[in-house]
Amino acid sequence: MALLRRRLKVLVTVMMVNLFIFILVSRHSGQDKNSQHKIRIPGKPFWSKLVPNKAYWNLRQQVLDLTNNPILSANDSADDLPDWLNSTALASNTCDPDHKVTTQVKDYNSLPDRFKDFLLYMRCRSYPLLVDQPHLCSEPPFLLLAIKSLAPHFDRRQAIRQSWGRAGVLANRTVVTVFLLGNTTGVDNHPDLSEMLRYESARHRDIIQWDYRDSFFNLTVKEVLFLEWVQTRCSEVQYIFKGDDDVFVNTFHILNFLGGLSGSKARDLFVGDVITNAGPHRDKKVKYFIPESMYVGMYPPYAGGGGYLYSGDLAARLHNASQSVALYPIDDVYTGMCLRKLGLAPEKHKGFRTFDIEEKYRSNPCAYKMLMLVHPRTPQEMIQIWHWLSNPDLNCQ
Repeated sequence: MALLRRRLKVLVTVMMVNLFIFILVSRHSGQDKNSQHKIRIPGKPFWSKLVPNKAYWNLRQQVLDLTNNPILSANDSADDLPDWLNSTALASNTCDPDHKVTTQVKDYNSLPDRFKDFLLYMRCRSYPLLVDQPHLCSEPPFLLLAIKSLAPHFDRRQAIRQSWGRAGVLANRTVVTVFLLGNTTGVDNHPDLSEMLRYESARHRDIIQWDYRDSFFNLTVKEVLFLEWVQTRCSEVQYIFKGDDDVFVNTFHILNFLGGLSGSKARDLFVGDVITNAGPHRDKKVKYFIPESMYVGMYPPYAGGGGYLYSGDLAARLHNASQSVALYPIDDVYTGMCLRKLGLAPEKHKGFRTFDIEEKYRSNPCAYKMLMLVHPRTPQEMIQIWHWLSNPDLNCQ
């Protein structure tokens, strides 16, 4: 009886919507040159038949969109869903390998191992913390510098600590630095560096590490886990810079830029080196290769993952939006997808140079004065540039 009432409710709703559309069409169908009213009858059905997408990511996103649709979810009987939707419904947040993908992705067996690994664990979004810093934001910072790193990159992390990532008070603003790591022990032929990491973490108290495979395709997992960590441990942060451990960041200029923001400009801030009108690479030799069996379509505007700057307020909204966006193997594209889910787009800022600056300017201290980020830079170059910018006698008129 309850099911019958739900179906009746949905039927009445659909009828009311169609009636409303008919009234609008009748009233606003327009006039011809002689001012005579004409009724325009649609030549095609208003509702198109729901068919599954052939690309695996698009299909998973299609399922997420349908299951999160408030109108469709009012009729919560699985019997009323298309057979293909029932058969591909998202499982619970489990981290067991999803072996169904081996038959759902038509060319699964011929894909590189990194794709197979991603697809098998694509539904997993929760991994245990190996190292945490629960008190890092006990005093809410103005700026949180969150740097994606790998366990073996000790020299990069130390160079950042000694230069642009130096935590404390800078330009009268509180800056906190944290390094984001996964687990490389026992996979990808990395040596066991866990003892050294424990020492580094105990000494600097700026390491966060989760127990998942730290690979290129799992940078999206790192993004999702970081957004969760921010809401749990650092929810009152005002601004966040998130980037790689091989970039130089002009923290002075970023703080100066942020100090001039207010209102919606501050709440919705998301700036970086924005890429538009891009799509997946189909060349198997390219690092960012994505087969058509996984994704079809263009990418939304996104900021290059080398580094971008956004507000703490937006971080909370991105965290919520990420729950409704299927994991994608390229993290900066995934963040662009989450922004699109919020109805937002990243803003391009000329101070972000993720593809470096002209070689003739690279040894000029003044070339970095008005930049926010430049990529790539070695640990030695980071320290050198920071010394240049910290020199009170630097004159760049």
